[in-house]
Amino acid sequence: MAEVNTPGGQPDGIINDTARIPGIDLYLDVTLNGNHLGLAHFGDANGKLYASANTLRQLGFRLPKEATDAVSLNNIDQLKIDYDVQQQTLNMTVPLSQLDSATTELNGLNMQSPAAAKSRGMLLNYDLYAAQQNGTTANSFTEFRAFNSEGVFSSTQLTRYSEQTNSGSQGNEFSRLDTSWRSSFPDKLLAVTVGDTLTSSLSWSRPTRIAGIQIGTDYSLQPYLRTAPLPTFLGSATLPSSVELFVNGMKYYNGQVPSGNFAINTMPNISGAGNAQVVMTDALGRTTTQNFSFYNDQQLLREGLKDWSAEVGVVRKNYGYASNDYGSTPAASGTWRYGVSNTLTTGIHSEATDGLANGGVSSDWIPGSQSGTISTSLAFSTDRGQSGSLYSVGYRWAGTRFSFGASTTATTGNYHDVATHYGTAPPALNSNVVVGYDTGYLGNVSLSYLQFRYPQESAIRYANANWFKSVAENVYLSAGYSQNMDDKSDRSVYLMVSVTLDNRITASTTVQRTNNQTGYQVNASQSQPSEGGWGWNVAADQQDSQQSGQGEVGYLGRYGNVYTGFNNMPDNHYGYAGASGSLVMMGGGLFAAREITNGFAVVSTDGVPDVPVKLQNNPVGTTNNSGLLLVTPLNSYQKNLLSIDPMSLPANTRITRIEANATPGDRSGTLVNFTIESVRAAQVVLTDARGKVIPEGSQVRLNGDQSQTVPVGFDGMAYFDTLKQHNTLQVTTNSGTCSVQFDYPAKTEGIPQIGPLACK
Repeated sequence: MAEVNTPGGQPDGIINDTARIPGIDLYLDVTLNGNHLGLAHFGDANGKLYASANTLRQLGFRLPKEATDAVSLNNIDQLKIDYDVQQQTLNMTVPLSQLDSATTELNGLNMQSPAAAKSRGMLLNYDLYAAQQNGTTANSFTEFRAFNSEGVFSSTQLTRYSEQTNSGSQGNEFSRLDTSWRSSFPDKLLAVTVGDTLTSSLSWSRPTRIAGIQIGTDYSLQPYLRTAPLPTFLGSATLPSSVELFVNGMKYYNGQVPSGNFAINTMPNISGAGNAQVVMTDALGRTTTQNFSFYNDQQLLREGLKDWSAEVGVVRKNYGYASNDYGSTPAASGTWRYGVSNTLTTGIHSEATDGLANGGVSSDWIPGSQSGTISTSLAFSTDRGQSGSLYSVGYRWAGTRFSFGASTTATTGNYHDVATHYGTAPPALNSNVVVGYDTGYLGNVSLSYLQFRYPQESAIRYANANWFKSVAENVYLSAGYSQNMDDKSDRSVYLMVSVTLDNRITASTTVQRTNNQTGYQVNASQSQPSEGGWGWNVAADQQDSQQSGQGEVGYLGRYGNVYTGFNNMPDNHYGYAGASGSLVMMGGGLFAAREITNGFAVVSTDGVPDVPVKLQNNPVGTTNNSGLLLVTPLNSYQKNLLSIDPMSLPANTRITRIEANATPGDRSGTLVNFTIESVRAAQVVLTDARGKVIPEGSQVRLNGDQSQTVPVGFDGMAYFDTLKQHNTLQVTTNSGTCSVQFDYPAKTEGIPQIGPLACK
């Protein structure tokens, strides 16, 4: 479309400028390096095309800041233009160095996390164990949860019962473990816990169990958010191209990019050193390859991310033995981590209680590509006039075949933390070195050295060597050697052969010599299938002249796990049995299930029984007589696809949906309702007063409702799915109108055929 200079409006959606351009005004459809940009304003003078400096900048050209006048396209260096006068199109090709285009982000960092649907309910997890050994012993561990839209209340308990046959004595013990209320705020990545909890910590500090309040960041509330730094591979395409990313020989991404710069962010499961190739094929079929080396550490935070926690409360004492034994002095602690860059994460931790203050800083730093991670920390404490310090330094590197890690944490003076007031002080020295190497044909070898010492005590030093090799598809060899560096007689060496068979059966045999004793172990087992079934385990052991054995069989069902076994030891043998599972009350139903540690859902089909339900397209059960089914386990704050099979439903039912994404909250359940309603549906055969079927195409109105009008089909048949108990039909034909009344059958299956009915 060519236009001359005229006053008035401009075509909408164009790239335009008010600066005067010589020649005839043109509004051309522009394509730059294969990218369609739309209409732009140009001028044609003496066979040359002109554009304003501002228009060229909007198209992506890099021009000097002082350039304001119209520019001739013919004078732009290395610019190739193809102007089609008939089609009024302009195709331009220019090197990327001449452009100032934005970078295209591929494989974006974050997925949108779904909102959790929280329901009201209660849950009881249980783990029971009993043994007959010179009497009876029985233990139980239970966890009770109550949850609603505001949060989760949780309490765990441990009970012990014993009865001695010889003495006739009995004993009962009950210990409350943890009781807390937790509220989560996924949109803010924030969680608040009131009650028993563990304080936060860094690698150089120790967590402490307290009763109080904790508030801080919880990235598990948005599981699709990637917190670790991701290697970014940069490239540029002169023309629209397809790109593929290979990391250590495996394809991680493929997609399309427009011309210009692009950046590919890899998936978050890459850790350690690696090599990557970006293969780019442009619109002309030309292929180029770029090679990258990188090092990634999942323990670092992505640039700009913060992770923090603050706690205040009283320290829990004699945990597991006393239910309500707490310290009398409040204690406070706080932890903060920040991703300064994708290669540097810093941290701060501090603690305080009666007469004690403790604080320190840490850092994790990757100084260069494939250089590994250097970790450092420095802390100081003062406790009632005594002071001390802690320092640590470490280095870790992991590659495809070789890995290395070393760290040392040491204290000087009287370094104390909050836990010191209720137990021992931190170790004076904790050092370790681990080296691993995959030789390929000869297997994997690892060497390690450990040195550990508490204040005022002698050091403990051990050296270890381990070897592992797969000699066949299902046969594995492993060997190990451990030596106390301060006591030459304290050593152990072992050799193990393990075989994996069909039907989940594994068998192994081990020869081990510890100090001056030689032992032999034989073990065979069949694991329980995840969908449910039987499993068993048998083992035999000989240490010098003493022999022992053990056998166990168990069944994993929909409602839990049960097992029983017998253990024969020197001078001692006993039988035992146990069971674990859960009970859930939610959605108007009571359910028995396996032990539930994460989220779950109750599926409702509005009272319709025996409806098959699938989780991620895998069958998980059918609804009970009340139209309910408990589905577990589900991942909290993630999409879990639930669906029903409509083919199993009666024909006279209406379904609003057949699948839904269930997103439970923290350790709680969500109610998923598939609305299924029975309808009065029927095929009604209509005739006129002489018994002749109503002609095709005639209109039938149900109960005087204009919106309930359907045409007559073959053989005078009309279909309705919104019938009432008593119905009136008004039929309009080419010869006039008539009506008929009828009652819906009281008992029917499927979709009945009613009639013929004479319309009068």
